[in-house]
Amino acid sequence: MAKGKRRPAVLVTGGAGYIGAHTAKALAAQGYFPVIFDDLSLGYREAVRWGEFVRGDIRDAAAVAEAVEAHGIKTVIHFAGLIEVGRSVVRPDLFWDINVAGTLSLLSALRGRGVERLVFSSSAAVYGQGGRGPLEAIREDAPKDPASPYGDTKLACEWMIEAECKAYGLSAVALRYFNAAGADPSGRIGEAHDPETHLIPLALAAALGDGDALTVFGEDFDTPDGTCLRDYIHVSDLARAHVAAVTAALPPGGFEAVNVGTGHGASVREVVAAAGAAVGRPVPHTIGARRAGDPASLVADPRRARALLGWEARASSLAQIIRDALRWESAPAYGAGPRLGRRQLQLTPAQESGARQSQEAQESILTNT
Repeated sequence: MAKGKRRPAVLVTGGAGYIGAHTAKALAAQGYFPVIFDDLSLGYREAVRWGEFVRGDIRDAAAVAEAVEAHGIKTVIHFAGLIEVGRSVVRPDLFWDINVAGTLSLLSALRGRGVERLVFSSSAAVYGQGGRGPLEAIREDAPKDPASPYGDTKLACEWMIEAECKAYGLSAVALRYFNAAGADPSGRIGEAHDPETHLIPLALAAALGDGDALTVFGEDFDTPDGTCLRDYIHVSDLARAHVAAVTAALPPGGFEAVNVGTGHGASVREVVAAAGAAVGRPVPHTIGARRAGDPASLVADPRRARALLGWEARASSLAQIIRDALRWESAPAYGAGPRLGRRQLQLTPAQESGARQSQEAQESILTNT
């Protein structure tokens, strides 16, 4: 009998990471038993709070196969991989090894073992700018022109997974999400990359006074205020999308790529201003040169997600994302640098009240999805 007390077990590769941990919570809330498969090279053991933990590397096909068979896995959600766009430009070999070769190894381990559904953590980076206008929302059939090796590897994985589905009868959903941000409003799990490269935690650290001054990479893009425009999605909304993809109506051999975003963009300047307002003091920042691999604008057209997954963003206003991120950053449960305990911000009563309301609302969304 599969472990998990008769709850259907879902293998979550990279489940000790940022989005994986939030997805494990969402899976548990919907009656699944998450089996977290992670080598902890980038994730945290403390983030594994739901289900069972198995330490392993996705490039070890035998270890993956053992976990699949031991838990009677029918569904896999695949997060494990490298994500830093800038790093991919200087070390593309690492990204092809871990992201692409790792996914190939995973697929070989799943083949012939009764796995029916794969949900793949893809990215809006598969699009690049692609000849779009700077304010044009992206449909799934938009041209694919990745601006970085990271985007190249995500697109290569999509092609590989689609071919696997056609050849062997697996069904799969690739979720092309835009900018994951925020944290679970409970404060138990959150964003803790090392090194941190994402805008919102870096802006909050700078405003809190224990991070470096923020660098805004470029102010000469073809956008309303000259800075990059991104579609920010609350990580809890993103977790719900992964759970919805587990049961999306697809036949054996079917493959769908789906955008997961809000359809609304926020500029770097707008994020910096919102972070400063949340903390109560300005974000110290400087203007730097454009960063290699950064498109001017990445904003989703989310209509396909509504149609196929029955999903839409519910908690992804910029204000709520930053409020929940601030609660986590004020007293993080795990992580590196300031997150190890030097940072202990006392939230104001208004901030605490907002965080409680956010937690209650998101718990209701999870249990009623």
